Amino acid sequence: MLKRELIDTAEIADGETLELYSHGRDFMIVLGRNELMSTRMRFSEEQLAELTLARLGKDHPRILIGGYGMGFTYRAARAKTGDRAQIVVAEIADKIIAWAEGPMAALTGDCLADPRLDLKICDVAALIDDANDGTCAKFDAILLDVDNGPDGLVRWENNRLYSRTGLAKARDALKPGGILAVWSAAPDPAFRKRLYDTGLKVTEWKTRSRPNNKGAHHVIWFAQKA
Repeated sequence: MLKRELIDTAEIADGETLELYSHGRDFMIVLGRNELMSTRMRFSEEQLAELTLARLGKDHPRILIGGYGMGFTYRAARAKTGDRAQIVVAEIADKIIAWAEGPMAALTGDCLADPRLDLKICDVAALIDDANDGTCAKFDAILLDVDNGPDGLVRWENNRLYSRTGLAKARDALKPGGILAVWSAAPDPAFRKRLYDTGLKVTEWKTRSRPNNKGAHHVIWFAQKA
C-alpha cells in the first residue's frame, strides 16, 4: 500500500501550517486532519471557473481568482478565455507558488508563463479594495476559493471576505453584469443568507469533487450583479 510522503510545509501568516504530501502520482495539501485539495479531487474547483465563465458569456473577461492552490481554477479559466482576457490571481503564500514550480511542475506546465496571468502574492481582499478605490479596473468576475469555504479554517482573516461588509465590497468591485462565485466544501445556510442580502441574484450549485458524480459533495454560489 502506498504511503503519503511529506514533501514540504508552509507557514501561513496569522494562520496555520500547510503540508504538501505526495501519494504515488498524486499530491495533496493538508491542514491538520483536513485535506484541503488534491490532484484527485479537482472537478469542483474547475467547475468554479467553467460555470462562472459560461454564465458570464464573455470571451475576453477581466477576472480575479482568490487562491491559486494547485491551479485547477486558474487553468480552467485559462482554457475557457480568449487571448485578450486578463486573469489576476491572488495567492497569500509564496510557498504555494514555489510548490507549483517545484514538486508539482509537471502538473503546472507552462501556465504561470501565460501573458494573460497577473499573479499577485497578496490577500485577495486588497485587490478587491483596489478595484473599489479606483487603483485598478473592476472585474467581470471574482472567483473565491481562498479557504475550505466561508469559514476561515486556514486563516482567520479570510472571514472578512465572507462577512456582509466583505461581500458588499466584492459586489462593488464587479462591473455591471459581473459575477461573484464562491466555492465551499460544504453547505452554509448562514453564508447563503448573507450572500442574498447583497442584492445580487444568487444561484446555489451542488457539485462533486470528481467527475461522473463521484467524490465529496461541494457547493458553489454564483451571485450576479444587475
